Amino acid sequence: MLRVVNRFQKVVGFDRSMALSSSALTALIPLAVLAGSLPHIGGDDVADEIVNRYGLTGGGAEAVRQLFASTDDASTSVGILGALFLMLSVLSFTRAMQRLFEQTWELKPLSVRNTLNGLVWIVGLAVYLVVTGWLGAALSGRFGLTAALFQAPLTAVFLVLTGRRLSAKRLVWQDLLPFAVITAVAAGFYSVGAAVYLPHLFSSYATRYGPVGAVFAMISALFGAMLVLVASAALGREVGDELGRIRLGQRPADDEVRRQWHNVVGQMRSRWQSAREQLSPRRDPGGRKRR
Repeated sequence: MLRVVNRFQKVVGFDRSMALSSSALTALIPLAVLAGSLPHIGGDDVADEIVNRYGLTGGGAEAVRQLFASTDDASTSVGILGALFLMLSVLSFTRAMQRLFEQTWELKPLSVRNTLNGLVWIVGLAVYLVVTGWLGAALSGRFGLTAALFQAPLTAVFLVLTGRRLSAKRLVWQDLLPFAVITAVAAGFYSVGAAVYLPHLFSSYATRYGPVGAVFAMISALFGAMLVLVASAALGREVGDELGRIRLGQRPADDEVRRQWHNVVGQMRSRWQSAREQLSPRRDPGGRKRR
């Protein structure tokens, strides 16, 4: 467990989760608006899909419908600037996901050199979302339990392919399998919890902030999902390493627990000191506060 906490701190887990959720939001909102501008889909269909998926009612459902509502004079064409913004938003999300794998498995960063793999992964992500969305609609049950059970194997396979693609095949499936299984199970529990809590979240935010409350609720839900992903990546990496050591017949050092504890405490102290330095007033060498 200390190894997992240490790994989570190394990848700056909470910051990484927020970066992923923000990137996902900036990619999903333009994509949903683009889908809403298509004549055979429409903004109302996009809103209804979200409303039906999470069983929203009252103010929450109304806020989502207003957010994705299309006007009568809306153009169905996508301008060059709009397409460019959408592409940049999507690529920003793919690079955020790529950095998660690179930091967790300590790989050399590829940055924009892996753009082609990122674009291919986005296509796979779209297919995955369509299939899991269809399963969620076809297997609707109490809190989505049945759908979560059927989606879990598909999620595990998609995560293995995700790690392979975004790491430019530097990670093999044996490295990714523990992560994929753990994340699929954790995502199933999260989806059930989200089905219970999200209607209340959307309604309360919509009552307080109006249509923009739907955006706040969406980023809150995305942050929870990305936190599950990042924590599962840290756990999966350590489980995979431990299984590898077991296969090789290696035993942990006698002071392993003490060293891991010192690493965790050292990182916590370092981050606490950095936060104090950023929050405390700057002082000159004489100890007086700068104006």
